[in-house]
Amino acid sequence: MSAAVLDTAAREKDFIALSFNGRRIPFAEMAANIERTAKAFYNIGVRPGKRVLVCLPNVPQAIYCLYGLNRIGAVAAMVHPLSAVGEIVQYINEASCEYAVTLDQFYSKFQEVGKQCRLKKLVIARVSDELPFILPFLYRLTTECKFPKVVCTDTVTKWNDFLQGADNVTAGYAFEKDCRTEAVVLFSGGTTGTSKGIMLSDYNFNALALQTATMADEEVWHSKMLAAMPVFHGFGLGVCIHTMMFTGGTSILVPRFNVKSYAQLIKKNRPNFIAGVPTLFEAIARNTYLDGVDLSCLRGVFSGGDSLSVELKKKFDSFLKEHNSRIRIREGYGTTECVTASCLTPHDKEKEGSIGIPYPDMIFRICEPGTETELPFGEEGEICISGPTVMIGYINHEEENASTLHKDGSGRIWLHTGDLGMMDEEGFIYFRQRIKRMIVTSGYNVYPSQIENVLDAHKAVRMSCVIGVPDPYKMQKVKAFVVLNEGFKDSPELREDILAHCKKFVAKYAMPYEVEVREELPKTLVGKVAYTKLS
Repeated sequence: MSAAVLDTAAREKDFIALSFNGRRIPFAEMAANIERTAKAFYNIGVRPGKRVLVCLPNVPQAIYCLYGLNRIGAVAAMVHPLSAVGEIVQYINEASCEYAVTLDQFYSKFQEVGKQCRLKKLVIARVSDELPFILPFLYRLTTECKFPKVVCTDTVTKWNDFLQGADNVTAGYAFEKDCRTEAVVLFSGGTTGTSKGIMLSDYNFNALALQTATMADEEVWHSKMLAAMPVFHGFGLGVCIHTMMFTGGTSILVPRFNVKSYAQLIKKNRPNFIAGVPTLFEAIARNTYLDGVDLSCLRGVFSGGDSLSVELKKKFDSFLKEHNSRIRIREGYGTTECVTASCLTPHDKEKEGSIGIPYPDMIFRICEPGTETELPFGEEGEICISGPTVMIGYINHEEENASTLHKDGSGRIWLHTGDLGMMDEEGFIYFRQRIKRMIVTSGYNVYPSQIENVLDAHKAVRMSCVIGVPDPYKMQKVKAFVVLNEGFKDSPELREDILAHCKKFVAKYAMPYEVEVREELPKTLVGKVAYTKLS
């Protein structure tokens, strides 16, 4: 990955690679920062094959870490910075990380993490270090002053001090790695609904970049992509970042989505491509921030991470037309086990309810669930995928690997997605529903069993069930049902206490919006909670 991007940088020296809050970073400058970051990691002891936890939003340091680690043969384990302490500890243990990078605003969280697992080195970056002109001073004065003071120790260092260590390394740090070995770890529920680390290779990401650029059916070279999808998400990292860096385009980094500021970025930067989850497009269409704005600059608008409803597609297509855009929104489908998208609506043909056709070199087939028996066109079954973006596997989960990755008689590896769908005679794919029980809220995967485990640990809770309920903005929101232990009575104070307990262990985006107390929960004939009967 790093070699491909550095080759691009050598050709595109003066072209802008990254744009961040008004700061424009040319490819040559980005390449120098990648090399410096690589040397700095090497200086603190990171070596080929070692995993480093990168807990950052869409800031330039995240890009330097991604390619800098890759340059020395190490692995970037990308995680959501809003993850709860318990989740971060789980990620660190799962990926065997001894080093981590995060922002100063999450420093206190990592102090708590440090009480449960030991890191050799924690690097603390600041947003202000990457802002232009007078903005660093203003940001420190108005925002960073509110964050806890970082105390540097043998195990904690600030980003700029960390970079100074690069001066100690002059040669021998770059590692020529096998492109089919592990390069990035992304965390997902996989097809079984439990959080696991997904090992992805350089080959996976480079193939995705070529596929995405081809499927765009527009010139990606020297184009601009508004990168609002996060770098810890396959969609954000693979499409919004690596595809643009690979092909010689510009990624406009959006560290935190806010519909008003997002609209301002569109007005100011006039991007050529936008990628996001349905929630993002719903937010844009329902607000007035882009009223009267000419969007003829757009060459592609891509939706993924969750199902795009027919109603929302029609609504956003009308929005684009009203704003002088010649294009329509294109829905894609994918899983983190294939980095991200592996199927996309063609630019010149769409079918209502379809998620499109496979990417180049990706093969889809519909099988009888739990088997390798391929079903005829028009019949529903499990979506199975084969191609160059299929993951290496899950970290230390051999049973799940065996059930998810199957090799056929010709040696081809098939990913069993756990998703139900069908294929028509023209090869268009239709997604129906998830076989696995999973909630998708604002594009993030939420696993009910994990939240139920947290709820059941509360002293007042005897039994719980978590479901997703329809929401016009988030598409789904998380709702919890609980049955109380004897001696406890339902009250607003108790429900708030249960939610406060959840906040200690559950990420903000996965938090239940409501706890409903029931006398009993519906059961199936075999005694399991019938979650489909709850609403």
